Amino acid sequence: MFNPNALQVAAVVAFYMSAALVMVFVNKAVLNNAPDLPLVFLFLQLVIAVILLHLAALVAKKSIEIPKLELEVAKKLLPVVSVNIAGLAFNILCLRGVDASFFQVVRGLNLPLTILVSSFHTHSYPTARVVLAAGAVAAGFFLGVVPSSDVPLAAAPSLWSLAYGVLSSLFIAVHAVLIKMSLPYCNNSTVQLAWWTNAGSAVLLLPFVIFGGEYSVLYDRVTDPNWDGTVFLWGSVVTGVFGFLLCIAGLLSIRVTSPITHMFSSAARSVLQTLIGVSYFGDLMTTNRAGSILVILGGTMYYTWIKSAEAAPRQATDVEMRGGDKVEEETEIVWQTEEEKE
Repeated sequence: MFNPNALQVAAVVAFYMSAALVMVFVNKAVLNNAPDLPLVFLFLQLVIAVILLHLAALVAKKSIEIPKLELEVAKKLLPVVSVNIAGLAFNILCLRGVDASFFQVVRGLNLPLTILVSSFHTHSYPTARVVLAAGAVAAGFFLGVVPSSDVPLAAAPSLWSLAYGVLSSLFIAVHAVLIKMSLPYCNNSTVQLAWWTNAGSAVLLLPFVIFGGEYSVLYDRVTDPNWDGTVFLWGSVVTGVFGFLLCIAGLLSIRVTSPITHMFSSAARSVLQTLIGVSYFGDLMTTNRAGSILVILGGTMYYTWIKSAEAAPRQATDVEMRGGDKVEEETEIVWQTEEEKE
């Protein structure tokens, strides 16, 4: 059984936190530079992810396998691909309209909605402690989005941005359930599913880019000698690469760290995201928003602790029954965070 040392754990945690922070802030920088090209930006990220998967398959042929194009498989994966691209589109539209530090508040309903969708799918009821944790997170969300006299009207997020955040959380919650149902169609390979998801999402998104008007906007900008596309171009490359690395970081984090370690690394990332947003991006931070972030963070950490405690007895039983075999497959969905689902 793999037993990582302290240096390996620290390296993976730092890698994961760095990749996640780069994704949020570079995304925000590009959207500030080109707010009228969100879908083109997302399309480029998906294409880069597919290219990197092919390059990785060339380097590691034994561990990374690109699936064959089969129409029947594509039809079966259409629901998970459609929900994925809808969640990503709403996610980037939400980030375009809010501060980077406030983004985690607007997306605060992700955990309660994931618990709700999972319970509906499995026809089971969550425990009282899980409901308490979800309720705390939901309370934190409403605390952050209610109108406040501390926030000037011009700096307040629009209703559209709030709606995009809620829709993004809902679609990501549904996506988490569909992933488990879709894996058998990809030979239970997460890499193959990642390829289908990214490639399929790019194909589905392309008509919206062309017929939604963003292609014309991009053409006008490219042909405008006064437009400096450096931020947009390099931002697309960086987020595409780091999005790919974040996927690897999430898998490494699950393998090398424990749920509790991962929980505290996610908490530290949230604090750093807030501090960087306020210090370098000039994000507005009020008492309501700070309290909202702390409540959401506390509820999420409590939920992770609950699931970790519930998983421990099952892990011990499984190890005894399997003679010490690994049990990551059964436990990773318990504490996988929203960033890894994305």
